[in-house]
Amino acid sequence: MAWGLLPAYWKALGAVPPLEILCHRVVWSAGFLWLVTLILGGWGEVRRALASSRLRGALLLGSLLIGGNWFLYIWAVNAERVLETSLGYYMNPLVNVLLGRVFFGERLRRGQLAAVALAAAGVLNLTVGYGRFPWIAVVLAVSFAAYGAVRKAARVAAVPGLLLETTALVPPALGYLLWLGSAGLGAFGPAGAGVTALLVGAGLATSLPLLGFAHGVGRLRLTTVGVLQFIAPSIAFCLGVFAYGEPFTRAHLVTFACIWSGVAVFALEGVVVARRRPVPSHP
Repeated sequence: MAWGLLPAYWKALGAVPPLEILCHRVVWSAGFLWLVTLILGGWGEVRRALASSRLRGALLLGSLLIGGNWFLYIWAVNAERVLETSLGYYMNPLVNVLLGRVFFGERLRRGQLAAVALAAAGVLNLTVGYGRFPWIAVVLAVSFAAYGAVRKAARVAAVPGLLLETTALVPPALGYLLWLGSAGLGAFGPAGAGVTALLVGAGLATSLPLLGFAHGVGRLRLTTVGVLQFIAPSIAFCLGVFAYGEPFTRAHLVTFACIWSGVAVFALEGVVVARRRPVPSHP
């Protein structure tokens, strides 16, 4: 749910340039994750990742993907494109299925194939009917799915992995913020206590939902997690249409109907498959 409310957070920082918001998000996220790792441990996983050139390369690629995804999301929200961001995150699980097939040889079940086809039809409809390719939605979906694929291949735990990914982005982010401050262009401080607090809080707004997600994944069925992941784009959709008054045309309606149908097929098929699996017996 917290991820679904992020558009409201970025809207509150609408007077701050997206790149500056991103840099604060990176710096304060890294600081918070270092603190969490210091308290809870996880240094063994950090050392293991740093000792492997393959894992270092994968995490660096992951940092570029997630950094680009974060920047585009912040920019899109403050460019009045919240509706398109919600479309992107509805599409994300379906893109995950495609990448799983392409890069990990995972078989596509009939329901998954139908869901992906419905999503593709939705994108095509918006391109033709609305006259504009929904590039924000597609780039958000593909970049986040690619990030997930990289993390799957790297096999590094969630918190240590995100710690190293954000830390890799800290030098350029911090350098840019220091330059802004020295030039008198930064919002941190001069924009007032409220904006400054929100910029610091961007780290918590990023990291706390991730920690909650990592905590929940270990305690819930993956089918349940798969269904719950559609809550965030649903909240963003409601914010875009009802709170921010973004245009919702007939082309949008048909596209979202295709996506929602694909999501329903995807979720129901996952539930059916999970119920068919035999329950392991315990001695």
